[in-house]
Amino acid sequence: MPTEAGGHYFWLHNSGTQDQSVLYVGESLADPGRVLFDPNKTSGDATISLARFEPSRDGKLLAYSLSDGGTDWDIWKFKRTADGADLPDEIRFTKFFSLSWARDNSGVWYSRYPQRTDRQDTGRGDDLAQPAIYFHKLGEPQSADRLVYKVPENTERTVDARITEDGAYLVLSLEQGSKENGIRLLDLRAPGAEARDLFYDWDARYSVIGNQGERFFVWTTQDAPNGRVFSVDVRQPARANWRDVVPESTLAIDEASFIGGRVVVRYVKDAHGVASVFGADGTRVGAVPVPGLGTLAGFAGHGDSSETFFSFADYLQPVRILRLDTRTLKVSTWRAARITANTARYETVQRFYKSKDGTSIPMFITQRRGLKRDASHPVLLYGYGGFNIAITPVFRPSVITWLEMGGVYVEANLRGGGEYGERWHDAGRQSQKQNVFDDFIAAAEYLVAQQYTRAGRIAISGRSNGGLLVGATLLQRPELFGAALPAVGVLDMLRYDTASANARQWASDYGLSENAADFAVQLRYSPVHNTRKGSCYPPTLVTTADSDDRVLPWHSYKFAASLQRDQGCANPVLIRVETRAGHGAGKPIWMQIEDYADQYGFAANALGVPAPR
Repeated sequence: MPTEAGGHYFWLHNSGTQDQSVLYVGESLADPGRVLFDPNKTSGDATISLARFEPSRDGKLLAYSLSDGGTDWDIWKFKRTADGADLPDEIRFTKFFSLSWARDNSGVWYSRYPQRTDRQDTGRGDDLAQPAIYFHKLGEPQSADRLVYKVPENTERTVDARITEDGAYLVLSLEQGSKENGIRLLDLRAPGAEARDLFYDWDARYSVIGNQGERFFVWTTQDAPNGRVFSVDVRQPARANWRDVVPESTLAIDEASFIGGRVVVRYVKDAHGVASVFGADGTRVGAVPVPGLGTLAGFAGHGDSSETFFSFADYLQPVRILRLDTRTLKVSTWRAARITANTARYETVQRFYKSKDGTSIPMFITQRRGLKRDASHPVLLYGYGGFNIAITPVFRPSVITWLEMGGVYVEANLRGGGEYGERWHDAGRQSQKQNVFDDFIAAAEYLVAQQYTRAGRIAISGRSNGGLLVGATLLQRPELFGAALPAVGVLDMLRYDTASANARQWASDYGLSENAADFAVQLRYSPVHNTRKGSCYPPTLVTTADSDDRVLPWHSYKFAASLQRDQGCANPVLIRVETRAGHGAGKPIWMQIEDYADQYGFAANALGVPAPR
């Protein structure tokens, strides 16, 4: 999606044969654009990727960050838009967060970890420590950057900073887990001012989405598990002064934006995206026209411009970029991806099934049109179920190859995700985590009962928290599955938090083994600790990468070793370790193709799917 700044439009584009997408800039939406940065030229194997980019408000300067070999660590660089010339500035020791430009382009605020002092790696930060906010003045070395704010009361809280569009305030977002956070404000108009609490009861999630002077617009889950948007004068932020702009509804708010003086709200409705626009006074303007049941993303922009962009995709339609005018609600197509695959042969249907405790769970089934349900079809079942993240329909080229081989592709919308708001999330975290595994197992049982397939003809797949899902369920119901593909998984639940300070942030979903009650729960499902000698587990291909510094690869090493030690039958247990790659972001296309070819080839072989001709 394009980002507009000062009349310039910045976007990423891939011809379809490039390992990394290229950053373009144009002077209008009709402008084909010129290349501003091509990451394909930075390394011979295309493993240095463009991680983030942030233009200054007037679009004259651009900050962009690089990831080397798949790491989450960013190296920020700067260039002029007019001629593409690089500035000498460089910022290191950052990860996860973007940066925020001063309105006079004099520099940027950013979140920085302390520099490591060991001999292992002095070029990266210490992510076992706490980040703080610094200001980097252009033209000066990073060593001269000024400390702006450090969390004083809790060393486990991270902090990010964003400047308001009018340049008046620095909004400090403090995070500790995915359930609650805090917001503090720093008045940039008052030299020497200290940060003050805006929302700091740690009773819900808060996100400042925009402002009109002193009146701020805020998305929150406070007294609203499905989310709501309110406005408040930040000089009088007490709860009694909050004024609802978008009240809580039966649909969960996935994200909200303040565009052109209006609030755009993106909802999740039965695991697909819908969106509506509201006036600043709370008047509902109307629904955003969307092409179908799929995933909506985007709706970024400026408070003084009615132009915004969003993307739409589903399992069979690749991404298209749409422009929305928030005044008229008119939607037009800006760009659309093109593919040569014939997806008209397939269809996606949504079904609801009962989990072990009777809860109704949605799933999407993508299959060949006219599929005969005779219990014969190979099924690839995918899930996630965590961190309040809604799994909605997206286009994956690899899935098309599975369909072309005669397979059925299924995504189950498990508890722990964000499909139905915070209550759905709560029902699948910490002491309720087993519900997620029960939901996934019940999805497989439903597919067998409805004769899409049979036991032993289902391959299960998931990444990261989804890798945990696959690891736990293959151990709990090994006879149900014909293959398992746990990727970059969190698999040692008793020690996951020792990897980094960031990993401890996951405690809101997983708990911490240092607490007796959490330890007892984790021990019951931790994949590394629940393999049983002599059991017959399905053919399993564990995948990870040696530079994954989000979920460290030792999770996968330990789980693969445990499975290999205890496997009681001839089914293979293998591990595939990619080099010069991380958790997944920035992975070049050639590497993705090899990865999916190995995973799907392994699953197809295990399920008896003939090789494509």
